[in-house]
Amino acid sequence: MQNHTKGVIYASITALCWGFLAIGLKMADRVVDPFTIVWIRFVFAFVMLAGWQVTVNPSSFKLMTKPPLLLIIAAIGLSWNYISFMLGVHYTTPSNAQLFIQLGPILLAFAGILFFKEKIRRKQIIGFGISFIGIAFFYRDQLTAFFDNQEKYNLGIIFLITGAVAWAIYAILQKKLVSGYSVDSLNLFLFGLPTILFLPLADPASLLQLHWTWWLLLFFLGANTFVSYTFMAMALKCTEANKVSIILIMNPIITFISMWILTRINVDWVDHERFSLMTVLGALLVISGAILVVKKSRGKNKS
Repeated sequence: MQNHTKGVIYASITALCWGFLAIGLKMADRVVDPFTIVWIRFVFAFVMLAGWQVTVNPSSFKLMTKPPLLLIIAAIGLSWNYISFMLGVHYTTPSNAQLFIQLGPILLAFAGILFFKEKIRRKQIIGFGISFIGIAFFYRDQLTAFFDNQEKYNLGIIFLITGAVAWAIYAILQKKLVSGYSVDSLNLFLFGLPTILFLPLADPASLLQLHWTWWLLLFFLGANTFVSYTFMAMALKCTEANKVSIILIMNPIITFISMWILTRINVDWVDHERFSLMTVLGALLVISGAILVVKKSRGKNKS
């Protein structure tokens, strides 16, 4: 199997994991505070990866003793991405969080133009415009027709935007780091440092009183972290970042469809969402514009 094909498969697995992630986070938010949820996700992911590496490749732990500066910055960026996304889900909805976090891949493409002097194409300019128009449509419709607390909604949006910026920083550095270090070595540090950073803010004692069904949900969130970021790093190692971004941008579609189904069948274990024509149009514009931004032209004459 060619590396490009492997990269597409790995990125698709990550997109599938992330498609259901926001829904799981919203459910867990009913009984566990956001900081504890983020902390336990990193704990589960680190324990899973560390347990595997102890038996398969113990040398992968060496990087944790002398991590490069770029890896430390990437870990801090990933930490903020996790908590800001969690708080975005807490203050808004799963579909809303998934849509606004797509600013991450868009910002990643913009960073390539701004910092790495990549050539900007007409298609990308159009994509930027379409995405921001879509965000305006989606934001206005959700704010005026669904949410009663404007300050709460706006706070959630701020968290999501900053989380998208943090993810773009992490992705740029991860793409650079995977060329010189193994994926498992990098992820051990990326999961391990946030476990320490969030411990003072978490409340582990509150987890001891949870029913075992909630522990299954938390385990799913931790496994989701382990699987998604392992496969994303492998995808970045096998193929170009812009191709990975195109696939990852598709994950909100999974969330939207899932939340629409859950809303229609009127379940009581997750908050319902309102899907108007303006909401759907805004979401489609954002995703379509993001695809134009990150999609690479195949021919030299294409813009």
